[in-house]
Amino acid sequence: MTHLYRHDPKSALEAKHFAQIIAHGPILFQAARVLRERNILQTVADAGTRGITLEAIAAAVHLSAYGTRVLMEAGLGMYLFTQDEDGRYFLAKTGQYMLNDALTRVNMNFVQDVCYRAMFHLEDAIEQGTPAGLTELGDWDTVYEGLSQLPDHIRQSWFAYDHFFSDSTFTEIVKRFYRDNPIRRLLDIGGNTGKWAALSVRHDPHVHITLMDLPGQVDMARERIKNMGLSERVDVYPADILDASTTFPTGYDAVWMSQFLDCFSEEQIVSILQRAQGCLNENGHIWILEAFWDKQRFETAAFCLQQLSLYFTAIANGNSQMYDSRVFKRCIDQAGLEVVEEVDGLGLCHTLLKCRVR
Repeated sequence: MTHLYRHDPKSALEAKHFAQIIAHGPILFQAARVLRERNILQTVADAGTRGITLEAIAAAVHLSAYGTRVLMEAGLGMYLFTQDEDGRYFLAKTGQYMLNDALTRVNMNFVQDVCYRAMFHLEDAIEQGTPAGLTELGDWDTVYEGLSQLPDHIRQSWFAYDHFFSDSTFTEIVKRFYRDNPIRRLLDIGGNTGKWAALSVRHDPHVHITLMDLPGQVDMARERIKNMGLSERVDVYPADILDASTTFPTGYDAVWMSQFLDCFSEEQIVSILQRAQGCLNENGHIWILEAFWDKQRFETAAFCLQQLSLYFTAIANGNSQMYDSRVFKRCIDQAGLEVVEEVDGLGLCHTLLKCRVR
């Protein structure tokens, strides 16, 4: 269990201020985004320790004095800027992160392009158990069915977000994974664009990987794998994994599921894990890479994962989340598996679970 959230660290005055930040959340978000997109943050950053006047900012970014002023004053309230007694602006630490931090940029783009309008439907999604906000993106039952059909800028933000968290983790663990586990045939369920598959076959000359995912996802992965010249060692298996009649391929030394099972409800996780067991050769293992909010060392990581859960609720499918590890492990147990190895703290926020059939 995380050490976070056991006590309330805020004074009454701090708590009231934070409540106002939440109450004005959409306004803060859009103001900060405009400050970034209209090059205002960069203009103030370029001024350095000299600072810069409101008039000079407005001229540099080609906005009116009024428009610049209301944005800059909102930025003061967010501590994106500081201001001296002469009215000159300077970039504060929060502003530096808003401008330069890759995590902040990926999160903001994802929220703006994928989540912002859809979150208006959150209450309906909670009541109905369906992704009510998905209608803002397209006419599908889940977002995964429509990924290949999303407008380019939305699809780009979605994949940038997804890959930002997996890429650093994949690079960190691939050497240890194949060193400690001599695997010749691996089934990558929910393989997405094939990043793990490509990294694996480039690292280990002996492994062959089958990438199993929805037809639209598999089509994108197939093209990417082909362009990389890896088609002889990576094949694809299009399938709707939630369809109980779907036949899973067999004869694998291991099953790999990365950032996949968080896309499903507890009941669906149990079902997938039960069926995945039939894919394994004798003494095979199921490997699960997930980000659990209760396993985070830093509050910022836990916070990001907790808020991401509402994307799943309102947009992705209406019934999944970034799980508390205790809830997730109950699913593993109900599926007839046991965790034989657990490694926390991988990449930005991940845990790797090695499971075997009981």
